[in-house]
Amino acid sequence: MESEYRRLADVIRNQADAHPKSRYLVAIAGIPGSGKTTTAEAVVQQLNHSSPSRAALLSMDGFHLSRAALDQLPNPKEAHIRRGAPWTFDVSRFVAFVCRLRTWADETPLAASSSGTWSPADVIRAPTFDHEAKDPVENGISITPNAEIIIIEGNYLLLDDTGWRELAELVDYRVFVDSDPLEARNRLAERHLRAGIEKTLEDGYRRVDSNDFLNAISIRDKLLPPDMVVKSVTVHGI
Repeated sequence: MESEYRRLADVIRNQADAHPKSRYLVAIAGIPGSGKTTTAEAVVQQLNHSSPSRAALLSMDGFHLSRAALDQLPNPKEAHIRRGAPWTFDVSRFVAFVCRLRTWADETPLAASSSGTWSPADVIRAPTFDHEAKDPVENGISITPNAEIIIIEGNYLLLDDTGWRELAELVDYRVFVDSDPLEARNRLAERHLRAGIEKTLEDGYRRVDSNDFLNAISIRDKLLPPDMVVKSVTVHGI
């Protein structure tokens, strides 16, 4: 995948350089197990290699509903089993945040990369997801005004569904990490086993089939057209 990471980073860099505004927003979407998070992290690393802090990364995972919020849904048991499905995110808050990010990107003056003199009002903060606590953490990430390229990654950024579809219009460039659902299914089952989430591979597949695989099918069936497709390959650990 290294060549794909470099290719994608080069495309984004060139698009950002040609963009009429000083900041460029990119969405990287993909089905669970596609490697979209790994791709987004690698692209940010590539972009920052020659120009430190030029790119910032934001995951939509910080907008998961908390476990306490899932307990308040009509079917809490199903909500916990299906955590990660579109309806287990605070989509209205996420869309509002990306709207705010769009405004911030367009209106906040770009600071010099070495500057540390900006005010707190010039920094945009977002929640992250703590996998150990299994809940979102407020203000876990800060995007400072020296960031020129903001990469947003998540499963549902190109989902043509109620509450989600306007996200694609809020970014400047849309990338889909394409993966065969069955290959992604294998990756996820193996990941659950390695992480100790499940004790056997069979249990790992059972967990995937009750949630992630269903989400993958929905993402592919309701995919808004991306500007670029990156082919995922089976790499151990993705």
